[in-house]
Amino acid sequence: MRLQALLFALIGLLGSPSASAAVEARDYEAFWLWSGVTSQPVLHQAKTLYVLQGQISTPRTDRHNPVLIAQGMSVTRLPQPALWIVYRAHTLRWPETVYRQVFGQVERWQQAGNAVTGIQIDFDARTRYLQDYVMFLKDLRSRLPASLKLSITGLMDWSSNADPQAISQLKGVVDEVVVQTYQGRHSIPDYAAYLPRMGRLGLPFKVGLIQGGTWTAPDSLKDSPWFRGYVVFLRNQD
Repeated sequence: MRLQALLFALIGLLGSPSASAAVEARDYEAFWLWSGVTSQPVLHQAKTLYVLQGQISTPRTDRHNPVLIAQGMSVTRLPQPALWIVYRAHTLRWPETVYRQVFGQVERWQQAGNAVTGIQIDFDARTRYLQDYVMFLKDLRSRLPASLKLSITGLMDWSSNADPQAISQLKGVVDEVVVQTYQGRHSIPDYAAYLPRMGRLGLPFKVGLIQGGTWTAPDSLKDSPWFRGYVVFLRNQD
């Protein structure tokens, strides 16, 4: 009887909505494609791609002049109906040369026949420095052609610790925030504690997942008017 009860308990746990499930890329349609990640068959079903094209950082030899370091795939014609060009920012002090390079890359992707939706900035903006990030994004938005959207990645603790005034200034500046629920190659264990509060930011948001990580959607997510879906970070399989 004890064995039978244990089996029923295990079956109930596996079938429970609260049980975490592995993130299977084939269940999704939007993906980050990062430098060094090999192509996967799942890309054939993708409708949206976020393609890394470079990082902006300061060289050790010249800390005063940030540069764009090209990364990711070469410009090519992609079949997906929506393409975001992604830049990993290690500094917000972009010289004019970097802006020209970024917009030049975007234009080349467009000229290759791609439906470029916009630019995404991947920057780890800690909550206490969020105001500086807002100022940078406002300036970038003013430089972007009206036809391009602006996406940013966001940290989950923004929903709890960010200055509400700084967050409110992002409205009308960014078109979406993709909230990262992972760090490195692993899902953050307590993501469920933060996500229910994301709707309070008043910004359209997507949830970023790591391929092979763990994920269970909070009940509040499907009811949020700000939730726009998922983006899966593809990684090389072990």
